[in-house]
Amino acid sequence: MRLSVLDQSPIVTGAVPDGAIRESLILARECEALGYDRYWVAEHHNSDSIAGTAPEILISAIAATTSTIRVGSAGVMLPHYAALKVAEQFRVLEAIAPGRIDLGLGRAPGSDGRTAFALNPQAASAAEHFPAMVRDLADLLAGRPLVEGHPFRDVRAQPQGPGAPQMWVLGSSDYGAQVAAHFGLPFCFAHFITDGAGMEAALDIYRQRYRPSEAWPVPHAALTVWALAAPSEAEAEHLVSSRLLARLWRDQGRYAPLPSPEEVAAAPLSEAERAQMGRIRGRTIFGTAPQVVARLEQLCAAFGIDEMAVLTATHDPLARRRSYRLIAEAAGLRGAG
Repeated sequence: MRLSVLDQSPIVTGAVPDGAIRESLILARECEALGYDRYWVAEHHNSDSIAGTAPEILISAIAATTSTIRVGSAGVMLPHYAALKVAEQFRVLEAIAPGRIDLGLGRAPGSDGRTAFALNPQAASAAEHFPAMVRDLADLLAGRPLVEGHPFRDVRAQPQGPGAPQMWVLGSSDYGAQVAAHFGLPFCFAHFITDGAGMEAALDIYRQRYRPSEAWPVPHAALTVWALAAPSEAEAEHLVSSRLLARLWRDQGRYAPLPSPEEVAAAPLSEAERAQMGRIRGRTIFGTAPQVVARLEQLCAAFGIDEMAVLTATHDPLARRRSYRLIAEAAGLRGAG
């Protein structure tokens, strides 16, 4: 099982928000040493719960302070930007870390509608042209002329070089699956957003409609999954409570710093809210490392997954680092143990 990392740079209560970015730099180096394949960072805006607003900058810092792990986005929310600017950013990243850069693309805003408008007043209409933007971006990254008749056909994204970032399409519905299939790109389903709802249908559509490309002659499917490992089931149960309340808040439209388990225990919750947290718990992967890895392997086997990225958030950054170490050891990753 190929394992990677998805890091949203979570903001936690009692800590300065910008510390989440520095923690991501530490975690990336540790995960490289443990043998994870990729380290992906996310893009969110106007959120008190996630500090990762500029993945291209964070990728640059991680790439410059690591040497073997692939580094990339999961993803860049393309409707906020011009395809040329994204191509330029990622061609610079490719020059910093040749052969190690991934460009994951998403269509969702990663924010509320007002914030999306603040980022790009044409964001709503741009989202409707997502497939064309993906096409243009692929050509710009590869150094190919844009399609015949395109007003920017002769524009090139610098710096040119022998390699190019590896493009992905990310999504939590079958829309992204269709785009990835059309362009012959790998597709990553955001299991951590939907808890698996819609996953099977999206993967089926991706494989059924896949059009082989030179780089990817066969479909390549991945998942991003929320998971947490601890030395004991009891400790995992204690730590995961932060995620359960944070997910409840998210479902209520509240994006607040990740609470500590002690804050969760003292939170004034209604019976309905406690019941909802129980349902969230039932869909969450956590426990000892062997238990977690067994669940991940089951998902891979059941849905024909080629690789998986693990997202973990804990109030204590040391517990998060330990979780990735325990999972790496249980999965037998190179460097772990």
